[in-house]
Amino acid sequence: MRIVLDLSDKDVRYFRSCLQTVKKGNLSSDEAVVLKAASDLMAQVAAAEAPEYVLDRIGKLALLVQMLEDQRWRLTGADRARVLNVLAYFVDPDDLIPDRIPGLGYLDDAIMVELVLQELKHEIEAYQKFCEFHQGAERAPEEMAQKRLQLQTRMRRNRRDDRDRRRRLRTSGTKAPVGLW
Repeated sequence: MRIVLDLSDKDVRYFRSCLQTVKKGNLSSDEAVVLKAASDLMAQVAAAEAPEYVLDRIGKLALLVQMLEDQRWRLTGADRARVLNVLAYFVDPDDLIPDRIPGLGYLDDAIMVELVLQELKHEIEAYQKFCEFHQGAERAPEEMAQKRLQLQTRMRRNRRDDRDRRRRLRTSGTKAPVGLW
């Protein structure tokens, strides 16, 4: 069975406000706590025998954790903070729908993961290409550094282009999609 949820701009703004609250609350300042909480959430969801749609989405957080832990990728500064702020949302078990509620507790988390994956699409795409580049072949450090710089530069440019596109649509009076940032 397939159920599709259409989130209104108001709904997306609500989830954006949740992320802003996390950001202001400085939950993402302790990276080790955030990474552990994200890993714990994935383990708890698996142990709780959550519905498949939840397992599928929460499992996608693993890529974000991997992205931050990968010493070769070296995500830093504002780029790193974006991913950490997203993961920090999942630290609070008493979020929109408390995680302890059977069958529903992780629904808001699954929705947030979907929104986050869309917002971080350029980061995810760049990281996946980087992983493909170094997988199965020994690369010289200079070659890795050059590829990392190329992909991270493209990632930032694509993100900026998306932001500028939304801004142009809004100023022209055309309805622009609401983003999480």
